[in-house]
Amino acid sequence: MDIVAVVGLGNPGPEYAATRHNLGFWVVDELAARWRVARWRNAYHARVARRSGGHATWLVKPQDFMNCSGDPLAAFLRGEGLGLEQILVVVDDVELPLGQLRLRSSGGAGTHNGLRSLVDAVGEGFPRLRVGIRGEATWYDLADYVTAPFSREEEPLARDAAKAAADCVEMALRVGIGRAATRYNRAPVVEPEAPPCPPEAGPA
Repeated sequence: MDIVAVVGLGNPGPEYAATRHNLGFWVVDELAARWRVARWRNAYHARVARRSGGHATWLVKPQDFMNCSGDPLAAFLRGEGLGLEQILVVVDDVELPLGQLRLRSSGGAGTHNGLRSLVDAVGEGFPRLRVGIRGEATWYDLADYVTAPFSREEEPLARDAAKAAADCVEMALRVGIGRAATRYNRAPVVEPEAPPCPPEAGPA
């Protein structure tokens, strides 16, 4: 089946808008700007909009906090009568270097609490695009790290990553997950050094 909805994960509210954990929202907003989609509405405890035309596509931003994203997605799928294979979830990933993309047709949640909420609510069988957010600076508390803004030096790279992720989504819509993954599952333009990862921490 074709993908008919792109779901970006993030935390609602202006205080989180510029944070690492909201890169999924950035990608959806980039797509909305490209497609000139301006009419958003509140439904399913999410912000939803739809591009009309030859390939009508939903844009969805759940408005529960990241670790409760599953309930809005489940409500959206029920309300619109969609299957898991018809959505593409875009999410940040602290395990990937800033700017790296990883597109997969399905999979588990890993250590990401947002993905874990989705998997618990609807299952594992949905495509997902992970966008790397890990920068060069050392960090010790993962929840604080992912809910903090990018540094001044990192922000241009993060904006470029959102644009590249939007390119990847558009290719997936045109030619499918497999061919888009072959094109975009690559290292970032700038490969930062990996900071130490706290063994017991998990994303917010």
